[in-house]
Amino acid sequence: MSALDYNALGFKAIVVTLDGAVLIVTINRAKQYVFTLKFVLLTNHSECRRNSFGDTLPAELIQVFETADRDDRVRVVILTAEHTAPAYSTGTDVSTAMADFSRPEGEADYRDKGGQVAIAIYRCRKFTVAAVNGHAIGVGMTGLQLPFDFRFVWEGAKLGFPFIRLGISPASTSTFLLPRLIGHSRANSLLLTGATVSPTSPLVSSLYHEIIPKRENVLPVALAFAQDLAKHTSQISVAYTKALLQHPGETNEQNHLLDSRAIKLLGTGEDAAEGALAFKERRDPKFNGNLSKDSSPWYPWWRALDVKPRNAKL
Repeated sequence: MSALDYNALGFKAIVVTLDGAVLIVTINRAKQYVFTLKFVLLTNHSECRRNSFGDTLPAELIQVFETADRDDRVRVVILTAEHTAPAYSTGTDVSTAMADFSRPEGEADYRDKGGQVAIAIYRCRKFTVAAVNGHAIGVGMTGLQLPFDFRFVWEGAKLGFPFIRLGISPASTSTFLLPRLIGHSRANSLLLTGATVSPTSPLVSSLYHEIIPKRENVLPVALAFAQDLAKHTSQISVAYTKALLQHPGETNEQNHLLDSRAIKLLGTGEDAAEGALAFKERRDPKFNGNLSKDSSPWYPWWRALDVKPRNAKL
């Protein structure tokens, strides 16, 4: 796709900055009205700065991750919040959630907005990093963390899964992702108790690439990590490796066939030749391959499921 200015896309709930090959997406709903549960956070103010999940935020997150997926300039996408805001995200804005639940479509046609965002992030072929520099509750814990490749977190953050304590079920494809990330036993302990925990809890600590003592350092540490990935990895290799992890075969033998075909396709490409030469010459590689020009008719090898709701009108 041709180069674009992300600031020209008219985002209201996020601020987007392209730093070299790293796209930084900052949640910008710190001053919006949101109801706060006193058992979740330290305070119980009704008018506060919480980065809730509502209004235009879900649609804008879907748009920015789908756009970054097609933008060859982007190697890594980081999602974060201003570290001065009290929360990374307190989850769904309940001032609008009930109206969303009351929309006229049938139960089979309703689509969870957190799940729609999670799928857009999960499907992004670039590296994705969550820099969690504040409290994270509900969708802020599930949809805005679990589908990412890497997660960095502030040690002092409160992490909450309050769904069953609110009379609803877990959101954002978390019942699929969380057991695969931390195991069924730990996922049970979190989702079936509605627990609020710290990042150092044995229930969630393995979820994070790094737990950082100072909240103002979360984004800088995540950014340095992202810049290293952007400089030293092949965009095509990343996309294929993510796909193999997300869409493996049902048996080891099937995986062997998938691995073999991917190795053959990538091994005869420009980036593989550059990687071998850089290793021989003991220098950093300069990978020029991108997803626009190096796509293969074999990719994707799985059948993508259409999750869009049915059109009620002819």
